Amino acid sequence: MKHTVPHDLGQERAKKVTESALSTYAEKFAKYSPKTTWTTPNSAKISFSVKGMSLSGSVEVKEKAIDLELDVPFLLRPFQGQALSVIEGEIKSWLAKEKG
Repeated sequence: MKHTVPHDLGQERAKKVTESALSTYAEKFAKYSPKTTWTTPNSAKISFSVKGMSLSGSVEVKEKAIDLELDVPFLLRPFQGQALSVIEGEIKSWLAKEKG
């Protein structure tokens, strides 16, 4: 499932915001063992565990949007929207702080 969070910060500032959001997410939800690995300057692989199952996805920071994609095992699909919502919420919160 792909989800896009629009922004008007430019790619460089948006990446800093995304890094901060993912770092905060990792601290806040440490029990899910979240991990972020930047594979290119603007793309990262993300993963975490829920109920003994691993979820993985990606984040791509673009000039006017941040794309989130999450691959969820069949049994956890009911939680997919919730997971994306939590990640999106963190990113939106940090985007608002950066603009503020």
